[in-house]
Amino acid sequence: MKERNNNTIYVTKPFLPPLEEFIPYLEKIWEKKWLTNNGDFHREFENELTKFLGVKYISLFCNGTLALITALQALRIKGEVITTPYSFVATTHALWWNNIKPVFVDIEPEYCNIDSSKIESAITPNTTAILPVHVYGNPCETKKINEIAIRHNLKVIYDACHAFGVKKNGISILNHGDLSVLSFHATKVFNTFEGGAIVCHDLKMKKRIDFLKNFGFADEVTVVAPGINAKMNEFQSALGITQLKYFDANKIRRKKLYDHYISKLKGIKGLRFMKPDKQTEYNYSYFPIFVDGNKFGKSRDDVYDLLKKNNIYSRRYFYPLISEFPVYRNLDSSSKDNLLNAYEISKRVLCLPMYSELNENEINKILKIILK
Repeated sequence: MKERNNNTIYVTKPFLPPLEEFIPYLEKIWEKKWLTNNGDFHREFENELTKFLGVKYISLFCNGTLALITALQALRIKGEVITTPYSFVATTHALWWNNIKPVFVDIEPEYCNIDSSKIESAITPNTTAILPVHVYGNPCETKKINEIAIRHNLKVIYDACHAFGVKKNGISILNHGDLSVLSFHATKVFNTFEGGAIVCHDLKMKKRIDFLKNFGFADEVTVVAPGINAKMNEFQSALGITQLKYFDANKIRRKKLYDHYISKLKGIKGLRFMKPDKQTEYNYSYFPIFVDGNKFGKSRDDVYDLLKKNNIYSRRYFYPLISEFPVYRNLDSSSKDNLLNAYEISKRVLCLPMYSELNENEINKILKIILK
């Protein structure tokens, strides 16, 4: 393997605000010595996020995985949950940690989200919820999923970890479902080093979530639920406040890079990319392509290896499927016949580098290697 150097292009690189803007927040933290437990910056960040994202209530978490685990607890989900095999493993691990059986449903090939037309056939008397993922920030078919949930009395929790700031028809997609879960991990389009959040729609649910993420404490001497410690600290909150002012500019920059990729790749036989939906306002967090080896002349893995030899790190995201990992592969719903689209797409997908500080010359270098 080649040694990484200054010319290395990574699949992503976290955006950070100017250090001089963050230092005054650190000075205040040092002055107050209030590091966690619902401090001033935590409350400010929560309020600012609610307004910025256009949602009613947000509860901040130290990471997205604990937010997802807590969301399942907050809704008292048990039994079986219908979900997708085409996601990061944390989606399904959150079910496992809650002693819930995942039931995998195939994806639709255009946007790689759960195929809503196949959900109802997977429902059993033990099904209590649906856990879809807005893959790459592409909105799921929320209307159809909601209709299914109402018809079968199911809860819906959206894994929206890719979907910060995404809107459809001018409305935040975080307003769909009973709860939506965000991640602010360093690799995400909006980051707080680590971090996450749960979006909910009423104050009673927010209070329950806040109890659960802080050991179940209602006050100094009262524990109302078997909670965990999943609070966001003041350092993460302060960074989040600082990051918010740069999100819109970063999104515009990413769209320019996204459009540059498309302008060079369109019409290339054997390469497919996602066509943006005109009703959706994206965050441009990823740029996946799908390689048909027979038509392109090289397989997805050939392209991945060639880029790597040239110090360009793409990512086969998501490969392998969650259903292929040992802990889940023995489930009935993990069979290849049940997940034909997901299996095929996972063998073709390649996420090319995408981050705010990437430049067009670097993209041209990437494209030159692919198109050669």
